[in-house]
Amino acid sequence: MTRHLSKQIPAIYERYAHEWDADRNSGIWNDKKWHDRFITCLREGATVLDLGCGSALPVARHLVQHGLRVTGVDTSPTLIALCRKRLPDQEWVVSAMQAITLHRRFDGILGWDSFFFLTHDDQRNMFKVFAAHAAPSAFLMFNTGTEHGEAIGKYRGESLYHASLDAAEYQLLLDQFGFEVLEHVVEDPTAGGRTIWLARSRRQAGSTTSKPN
Repeated sequence: MTRHLSKQIPAIYERYAHEWDADRNSGIWNDKKWHDRFITCLREGATVLDLGCGSALPVARHLVQHGLRVTGVDTSPTLIALCRKRLPDQEWVVSAMQAITLHRRFDGILGWDSFFFLTHDDQRNMFKVFAAHAAPSAFLMFNTGTEHGEAIGKYRGESLYHASLDAAEYQLLLDQFGFEVLEHVVEDPTAGGRTIWLARSRRQAGSTTSKPN
């Protein structure tokens, strides 16, 4: 499979930033139930790291409306500019999610409709990023494919790279980096067929963080 296409994802989203924003917000928000589920896990005022935040609509705005503090990360300067305009009191960072190092921890971490654009190795390495940014008992939610492989989708005529590990490897990585799976739903028909992982960090307040073997 043509993994080099994964390197084109940032350029595609920057090129079509306004079109993507319009498309994302033009129809029914069919994955809202999972963001509502994520919100119920967090106390008011909790901090959320939104990796691949897009234009802040609809997800980040919804989190903020429920009293959460958002730090959004996206590769597209245009999408981040929209975020800053719409939610200026939140924090917005132009960066690839796999390169982010903020030296602080969050109560919730999202990798929604973004994590699956990474190659297999980048996905594996992201669990170090998740662990490094997870506060004690933090919640992590991301969505994936259903089996190990690569696929090429389309957006406005452009080829979009997608990849997935298999469920057993995701489970292993979550366990290795200190996360307990709370929910795993495969191809949820009420959320556009998405496959969702919701996990919680096992690290407790006052504990020390050790590197996995």
